[in-house]
Amino acid sequence: MTTQPKPTAGRSEEVVRKHKEYLWPAVTNYYQQPLVADRGQMQYVWDLEGKRYLDFFGGILTVSVGHANPKVTGKIKAQMDRLQHTSTLYPNEAIVALAEKLAQITPGKLQKSFFTNSGTEANEAAILLARMATGSYDVVALRHAYSGSSQLAKAVTAQAPWRKAAVISVGIAHAINPYCYRCPLGLKYPDCGVACANDVENLIQTGTSGSIAAFIAEPIQGVGGFITPPPEYFKIVFKIVKKYGGLFIADEVQTGFGRTGKKWFGIEQWEVTPDIITCAKGMANGSPAGATITTAELADSFQGLTISTFGGNPVTSVAARATIEVIEEENLRENAHTVGAYFRGKLEELQQKYPLIGDVRGMGLMQALELVKDRQTKEPAPEATLQLMERARDNGLLIGKGGLYGNVIRLSPMLNISKADVDEATRLLDKSLGEVKL
Repeated sequence: MTTQPKPTAGRSEEVVRKHKEYLWPAVTNYYQQPLVADRGQMQYVWDLEGKRYLDFFGGILTVSVGHANPKVTGKIKAQMDRLQHTSTLYPNEAIVALAEKLAQITPGKLQKSFFTNSGTEANEAAILLARMATGSYDVVALRHAYSGSSQLAKAVTAQAPWRKAAVISVGIAHAINPYCYRCPLGLKYPDCGVACANDVENLIQTGTSGSIAAFIAEPIQGVGGFITPPPEYFKIVFKIVKKYGGLFIADEVQTGFGRTGKKWFGIEQWEVTPDIITCAKGMANGSPAGATITTAELADSFQGLTISTFGGNPVTSVAARATIEVIEEENLRENAHTVGAYFRGKLEELQQKYPLIGDVRGMGLMQALELVKDRQTKEPAPEATLQLMERARDNGLLIGKGGLYGNVIRLSPMLNISKADVDEATRLLDKSLGEVKL
């Protein structure tokens, strides 16, 4: 029997020191003293010093069914012992099984997949395909969006901190997004008539060639701070996109695979069937897998050849298929809906208690708190957000942040958490909010 070495206080400091020495400074970390994760088990993470944390961020909405879930890792280990890599030049059973499964769970006639390693690559592939299929170049995205870290993905992104490095945005136009809490038009839902949706048409008429390749949007904006549109929004936009010849791309990197509750994909909550779905993150419970899924007709329109050295890798394909099977077998889409609604109620109770919380929004197990200095002026409170992050970490709770102003707390636990986990997270969040000094 082997024993784990006893943690020492200096191990984390040494890792952080080497991180600063050998990694790019742009690789940002949370917390004044970064947390060095050592191991995880389902809803919990332990640091190198052995402290346990309840994880309510899930590696940026990536750990769908729990850290080191044996139902997933067991199949990963077996596949690694059998065949670890071939590239897309050789078909294998794992990639075919995953593609077949995705064809079964995606809406409409989406049945053809192209596999990559990340959401960035999935979005790149979707836009490339849309431009080939339509013969148009212009793409419409939304303000506050985040699409990835490549040059094209940065151009689609619409938040200044994520658009550095002289991004060339030729062919990308950004429409007003449905940010009801901070309506850029100064209107109030529902009296507004969802005027923000009509801006998409105005933008196409004035900021593009008038014929677009695609409209791309996250059903709920992730890095933007879980901005959730009103129920009519995407139906209106879908009709506009079709009117001007475009394809509708649903960026499901954060909203996919049951995250929003009941449905497999977030866009289904708005009763819209997209032409292309992009996904990654929660798709494989932490293994690096991405996919661009479309119809057979659109897939056939791809010009030339393509390859993905690691996309559709046998190991990551098995991980993704296993993750989907756990979500199915344990009915986690329903759990995300039920426990998510329970969690939302708890967060709204905290909103009543703390004036710091200006808005509570989201869907399923994708919930957010927007922190403000004053509810009337809605002045963002990024300093309070940082304090809350630190206090929650000290109290044993891991949470995320986002939003253009850095004042949104993002909460995205695993899909298989229980109401008891929510109660504990709420208790820790309540304690932490009470310790924030304004």
